[in-house]
Amino acid sequence: MDTNRYRLETRTPPLADFLRLREITGLTVYSEEAAQAGLKGTVAAATIYHGDHVVGIGRLVGDGGCVFVICDIAVDPAHQGNGLGKAIMTSLMDYVNRNLKSKAYVSIIADIPANRLYEQFGFEETAPDSIGMAYRVS
Repeated sequence: MDTNRYRLETRTPPLADFLRLREITGLTVYSEEAAQAGLKGTVAAATIYHGDHVVGIGRLVGDGGCVFVICDIAVDPAHQGNGLGKAIMTSLMDYVNRNLKSKAYVSIIADIPANRLYEQFGFEETAPDSIGMAYRVS
């Protein structure tokens, strides 16, 4: 990440930017009410700015002790290819490695080909021992 063009702040992204980046990157679009409640569950975050404009986000959510999920990794398509996803993951993993208790379980649901990024940080596929599953409320 070019620190002359971008700056990373370890804070929860603003609601409007969170919603915008999820939408333009093809992630699930949540209601404003759901997103506002969800952002309160942030344990750690990385928000990347280009000037005053948020162009990348990522969060760690969890129960505070045992189980955590890295989620909401999103980089504005106009800024992809500049190492921002890697910078977000580096920031989140720095937090994980400095602050989480021994044996804490950190998971991520990886879209392909983003799984290659996450593998660089030590994440491994869990199959065949386990598989990722999801349930979406309709």
